[in-house]
Amino acid sequence: MSYISELGERAKKAKSVLASASGETRNKALYEIAKALRENAEKIIEANRIDVEKGKENGLTPSLIDRLSLDEGRIEGMAKGAEDIIALADPIGRAVGGATRPNGLRIEKVSVPLGVIGVIYEARPNVTADAAALCIKSGNAVILRGGKEAINSNLAIAGVMREAVKKAGLPEDVICFVEDTSRDSAKELMRLNGYVDVLIPRGGAGLIKSVVENSSVPVIETGAGNCHIYIDETADAKMAADIVFNAKTSRPSVCNACESLVIHSAALERVLPGVCEKLREKNVEIRGDERAANTVEGIIPATDEDWGKEYLDYIISVKTVDSVEEAIEHINRYSTGHSESIITCDFASAMKFQQQVDSAAVYVNASTRFTDGGEFGFGAEIGISTQKLHARGPLGLSELTSQKYIISGSGQIR
Repeated sequence: MSYISELGERAKKAKSVLASASGETRNKALYEIAKALRENAEKIIEANRIDVEKGKENGLTPSLIDRLSLDEGRIEGMAKGAEDIIALADPIGRAVGGATRPNGLRIEKVSVPLGVIGVIYEARPNVTADAAALCIKSGNAVILRGGKEAINSNLAIAGVMREAVKKAGLPEDVICFVEDTSRDSAKELMRLNGYVDVLIPRGGAGLIKSVVENSSVPVIETGAGNCHIYIDETADAKMAADIVFNAKTSRPSVCNACESLVIHSAALERVLPGVCEKLREKNVEIRGDERAANTVEGIIPATDEDWGKEYLDYIISVKTVDSVEEAIEHINRYSTGHSESIITCDFASAMKFQQQVDSAAVYVNASTRFTDGGEFGFGAEIGISTQKLHARGPLGLSELTSQKYIISGSGQIR
């Protein structure tokens, strides 16, 4: 049996114990995880320093280094995230439908865990803690496979969490971590049918494309975010500048950051200079089409590749259009289906945009940075699903469950 298959076997055995564990036991495990993360913060930070130094040596961009880096504040955030999940309602065993048939059969539909969830992700070690905590609360065993850039950080976090769940009386294999960061380990995990029930890739477009194309295990797509903001001809100039600045620069390495700006030609001279001036406070590189470049000095000519690019960096593209319909057509063509926003004072344009843009989250006069389970009031999430089957948008506790039917009879036959 291969190393990955062995992990699958261990996770499959552990899932049965976890699925039948009480909500109190699962919450105790999360409490122990939060406590252990705090107590081992320095150990985790020391491991993270190794990853960060290697990342700098290997030429990772500043935004990717930011994604990779941990400090006491971020570890406290991971611990607090586990505690916040404790406070959420138990998603397992909920009645989600039911009826009594004319023949007396009582049919109930209840929520149950998905089983074993595989998570493949890149250089964000906080995902190790977040994903494990969500899976435990929802009764799922998890196999975590992070990227090589964060291997030391992930090993430290996973080790701390495995010890913590054992203290709570659960098998440590409810959290399994893939120590092999080769492509072969990822490919094998993608084809671990019989052990893994669903696979969730979390990272850039390249990772997600690879998992979707190569996996024989069912996949929930999350993460890739070529998010657009469209500045309509009636947009308030200051509002537009503030929203674009927040959406692009507050944390450019995350999936809900704005990557693409679309602007109505009638708003070019009135709005674009102020937007660009604001963006340059953070030295954002602006790549635009000919009309945008002719309006604001210093805009770099864009190529067709820029319209579909998820930069994850201080770079933004600018596309000029002549109508809200053209803006919608452009966005639907190049979007990854994550989050889009319109800045407008026109109600009809706002309604048309929200109805016709085909993405998981569509905003009017607000930053795309709000696409997050916590910001939506749903609690923690494992990512943002950009597909339409099973779940779309923030992938939280209820989305990590399935349903089964419980039928009670008194001797009925058909």
